Amino acid sequence: MRMHGLINRAIQGFAVHSYGEGLWQAVTDRAGLPTSGFEAMLSYDDALTERALAGLCAELGRPRDEVLEDIGTFLVSHPATGALRRLMRFGGEGFVDFLHSLDDLPDRVRMAVSDLTLPALELRDHEAGRYRLHIGLGLPGLGHVMIGLLRAMADDYGALVMLEHRGSNNGRDLVDITLVESAFAQGRAFDLGASAG
Repeated sequence: MRMHGLINRAIQGFAVHSYGEGLWQAVTDRAGLPTSGFEAMLSYDDALTERALAGLCAELGRPRDEVLEDIGTFLVSHPATGALRRLMRFGGEGFVDFLHSLDDLPDRVRMAVSDLTLPALELRDHEAGRYRLHIGLGLPGLGHVMIGLLRAMADDYGALVMLEHRGSNNGRDLVDITLVESAFAQGRAFDLGASAG
């Protein structure tokens, strides 16, 4: 299997922006990664991605699930990843609208990067304010990345949520989402007409 370079660049970007070039150098040394780093538009063997993530977790001394959640948060909250935040915010004016747009996210990503295929996402409503996100096969650990991403997007919209990884069903991650309050705090400003950044 081959992993899109953007996935590896996300791991590298998280490490560099959060902990500095020195830590990323230690990860590359430990994991035997390319010293020049990853190129966003190339593809890499899945094993290289696994080595990068394992090396990062080892250098940080933190569990894989926690690091994946932090990467998810980084992807939509750091200034360096503003374009992805904008892509996510096109899902709707409120957090509930955004949740219901998650089913379309893989298609929106493919419109932006034609050769990047994300696993299918399916949001199911339960009782009022409770949802379960079903994540398809293809990116191991995506459920934990989604928890970090959803937490950051809830903050972005000013919503208060509780998130729980419910394990896997036939290899497909399940994430429970409980919306406690949709207008808990003032969300971050967002202008659909603004330039991407």
